[in-house]
Amino acid sequence: MTLGPDPARRDLDARVLAWMREPAWRLDAARFEALALELFAFQWERCQPYRRFCERRGVRPATLSRWEDIPAVPTGAFKELELRSFPVERSAHVFRTSGTSTSARGALHLDTLELYEASLLPSFARFVVPDLAPGERASIFVLAPSPYEVPDSSLSHMFGVVLRELATSESGFFLREGALRTDELLAALARASERGGRVALCGTAFGFVFLLDELARRGRTLALPPAARIMETGGFKARSRELGRDALYAEIEARLGVPASRIVNQYGMTELGSQFYDSLLRLPGEPRRKLGPPWARVKLVEPVGGGPAPEHEIGAIAVVDLANTGSVLALQTADLGRRIGDGFDVLGREPGAEARGCSIAADELLGQADT
Repeated sequence: MTLGPDPARRDLDARVLAWMREPAWRLDAARFEALALELFAFQWERCQPYRRFCERRGVRPATLSRWEDIPAVPTGAFKELELRSFPVERSAHVFRTSGTSTSARGALHLDTLELYEASLLPSFARFVVPDLAPGERASIFVLAPSPYEVPDSSLSHMFGVVLRELATSESGFFLREGALRTDELLAALARASERGGRVALCGTAFGFVFLLDELARRGRTLALPPAARIMETGGFKARSRELGRDALYAEIEARLGVPASRIVNQYGMTELGSQFYDSLLRLPGEPRRKLGPPWARVKLVEPVGGGPAPEHEIGAIAVVDLANTGSVLALQTADLGRRIGDGFDVLGREPGAEARGCSIAADELLGQADT
C-alpha cells in the first residue's frame, strides 16, 4: 500500500502544477529560476546520493544563485541507484528504460503520476495537435504497446493518457502482443480519413518501420488526408532494419502520403517528466527545432566535466525539468545537440557517455571516489 505524494513537497508540487495548468504558456525566467533553486534545495536535502554528487562539485543550495549551475546527473546513474527524493514507502510507480534481459535498466521512481501527466498533455496538444479546437478530439492511432501490456513504459503511459484525454473512441493501440495489427489499423485509418477531422499516427521509429515493411510486402500505399500528421519517437534502430531519419521520413511520405513537414519527432526519455517536440506544426515556415514547455530548460554542456559548452558549438544535452519533483531535476543525457534559435537539435549519441554515466554513479553518487 502506497501513501501518496510526500507531504513535505506538497507546496512545491502545487506551484509547479499551477504553472502546467495555465492555459497560456509563459516563458517566465524569474519564476523558473525561483522554483528550480527551491526544488534543488529540497532534493539536495532529501536525496543523499545526489547531495554527495553535488558536494563533490562544491555545490550547495547556499552557494547556488542560477538554475544553469544546478549539477546535472548523467542518466546512466539511474541504472545504478534509486534517485528519489521521497521515502521508499511512498513509492507509487516505476518507469524503466528499455533494455535486454541481460542489461541493466534505468528506473524512475515516482510517488505520484500527477505531475508527469500534467506536463505531457499540454506539450502533446501544443506540438502534435495545435489545430485542435477546445473540446474537440482527434483520431489518434498508436504504433506502440498499451500501458496494460507494459506498465513500466513511460512512453506507453504517455500514449494512454493522450488517448484518454484527447482522442476519439475509434483511436487506440495497434501494436499488441508483439504484433502490428495492420488490417485493423488500415481499416481505422480509412474510416477516419473518410470522415475528415484531425488524424495523428504516432509511435516509435521501429513501429513505423514495421508498418512500412508490411505495406511494401502487400504492395500498398496510403494517401492520408492533407491534415494528417505523424509523431515518431525513439531511436532509428529498428528491430527489423535500421533507418536514418531522412530515409524514414522519405519512406513515410512515399507509403503514407504524409510529407516531412508534417512529421514531428518527440525527444523524451524515461528519466524525465517532460518532453520536447519538433516545432513545425506549431510554427510552420520556421526552422525545425525542438521546443519544450516553460517548466523545462535545456542547456548544452561539455561532455567531460559538465561545464557550459562554448556558444554555437555542439555540446551534450542537459535538461532541468521541474516536473521531476520526486527524483532529480537536472539530468545530463547521452545525446549531443546544438542550439537553433530558441530551441535545439539532437545530433546523435555521445560515444561512451552511457558507460561514463554509470561510472560516475558507481563512484561519486555512492561516495566511493577519492576526494
